[in-house]
Amino acid sequence: MKRTSTYFAKSGEVPANWRVIDVDGKVLGRVARDISMVLQGKDKPTYTPHTLTGDFVVVLNAAKIKVTGRKPEQKMYYRHSGYVGNLKTTSLRVMMETHPERVIQLAVKGMLPRNNLGRQMLTRLKVYAGDQHPHEAQVKGSENRQNTSDEG
Repeated sequence: MKRTSTYFAKSGEVPANWRVIDVDGKVLGRVARDISMVLQGKDKPTYTPHTLTGDFVVVLNAAKIKVTGRKPEQKMYYRHSGYVGNLKTTSLRVMMETHPERVIQLAVKGMLPRNNLGRQMLTRLKVYAGDQHPHEAQVKGSENRQNTSDEG
C-alpha cells in the first residue's frame, strides 16, 4: 500500500511574487502580522518551514500608519553603540517623524524567525514613507506570472 507523503518545497521551486500593501490608516501591529505571514509564505499551500517560500512585499504610506493607546509617547526603541553607557533611546513619535519606514521594518523583524532564513525574509521587505516606489516592473511582472499560472 502506498503511503501519502508530505510535500516539501525545495529552494527556488516556488516562484516569489511581489505584493503591494498600502498601510494608510491601518494599525501597526496588525499590518506587521500580515506582512510577516506573507514573507514567511504561511499564506500559501506550499509553505515549508526550512525554505524561502514567501513573497516580496512593498509597503506604501508608512508615514500614515496608526498606533493605539499612548504608544507614541511610551514605546521606546533602543540601540547601543558598543561603548560603555552609550544606550540611545528614541520614542515612537520621534521615529515616525524621522524614519517612518524603520518603524514597520522593526515591527515585522520582531515577528520573523531569529535565524538566517528570517534575515533573508527581511530583505524581501521594501518599505516606503510615501505612495511611490521603484518596483513597478517587478510588481507588473508578478501579476502577469500569477495570471498565467491561474489560467492553466
